[in-house]
Amino acid sequence: MKKLAFAAALALSTVMAHADRAVDEIYPRSCGVCHAAGVAGAPKTGDAAAWQARADAKGGIDNLIGSVKVGLNAMPPRGMCNDCTDSEYKTLIEYMMKGA
Repeated sequence: MKKLAFAAALALSTVMAHADRAVDEIYPRSCGVCHAAGVAGAPKTGDAAAWQARADAKGGIDNLIGSVKVGLNAMPPRGMCNDCTDSEYKTLIEYMMKGA
């Protein structure tokens, strides 16, 4: 019985470790550091036109995610969120495109 409980707890912790986090949990300590104020030419959160222009130039959000992963201009690789999933990056980009 103890082995089964341990296995179930381990499986649950593995699932929880890979569950996407909420934007308000990730944004302030990652993307928001630069995008809230437009540091070094970063498009500001909520500037839909600037974000749409970048998405169009890159060929869509999926390609913006690729830019985040390798870094772009002053943005370091993974954009200060080294543990973000692609799904979380997409959610963050969509959030910044719309604004708070």
